[in-house]
Amino acid sequence: MAGFSFSFSFSLVCAGLLCAFLVSAKPMLRKERVLRDPELSRQAHEDNKSYQYDHEAFLGKDEAKTFDQLSPEESRDRLSKIVDRIDGDADEYITTDELNAWIKRVQKRYVYENVAKVWADYDLNKDNKISWDEYKQATYGYYLANPEEFEDATDKFSFKKMLPRDERRFKAADLNGDLAADREEFMSFLHPEEFEHMKNIVVLETLEDIDNNGDGHVDEDEYIADMFAHEDGGPEPDWVRTEREQFSDFRDLNKDGKMDQDEIRQWIMPQDYDHAQAEARHLVYESDQDKDQKLTKQEILDNWNMFVGSQATNYGEDLTRNHDEL
Repeated sequence: MAGFSFSFSFSLVCAGLLCAFLVSAKPMLRKERVLRDPELSRQAHEDNKSYQYDHEAFLGKDEAKTFDQLSPEESRDRLSKIVDRIDGDADEYITTDELNAWIKRVQKRYVYENVAKVWADYDLNKDNKISWDEYKQATYGYYLANPEEFEDATDKFSFKKMLPRDERRFKAADLNGDLAADREEFMSFLHPEEFEHMKNIVVLETLEDIDNNGDGHVDEDEYIADMFAHEDGGPEPDWVRTEREQFSDFRDLNKDGKMDQDEIRQWIMPQDYDHAQAEARHLVYESDQDKDQKLTKQEILDNWNMFVGSQATNYGEDLTRNHDEL
């Protein structure tokens, strides 16, 4: 989640009105498509000077962004307190399983907090539910009431495309079919990648984003165009040629020259990869000085810059929270 799960929402709500619509004209990077992509972890780990991926996994993306507010001494002090929380059995060792559980807790907390931040913007009648009509009004109300202000053909197409798409996703999240989302249902609407019953929607939306010719598949050129804009007419970079090989060797599983929905699912949600577990193993491996496959607090503090760096964190707030609520 924090840093690893991505929201598929394309709109921002401001004072109950649609104030921005985030439809980029530039192709998305592959890392924005692949959920919990091992490539992200490898890229970060190959750069010994940058531990951004580790920080976001260990602390959460929002907290990691605020690290520069603390001195190294303060960061280490707060890390020491976090280690005490991670050590569930209080045996003074941090295992891979304990780190894995912590990282997943951080991810889950991010989703809960994200929903809490935006809930009031959508729950217009304050009944502790968000109906489809409330969401539509908060997100698209200004456009629907003032269509003349959106004369640009691209903008019109974007709005007309996104409204039914959001409605389809909302109805998929609305498990009891009453067209009103409680917090759990709204959570699955905003973060469908985290809910099993929503993953077909994630795959379908990914297909729709990339399938430029509308044939219901993603061919190699569409796959590449989603991550690389060939604007200067020059030769393709090496990484693009590598991606073409990836498409042929690993994405197009049935070798018919295109990806269907099952192949897209395997691409963006690989079943054989658990990013939290991989990150936990990585942190242990890099910090385990005596190679006993577990960490002492001192081993973690000795490698503190991998966990929290020299940046600040507002994690102090988290230390006073009741983690059991998650």
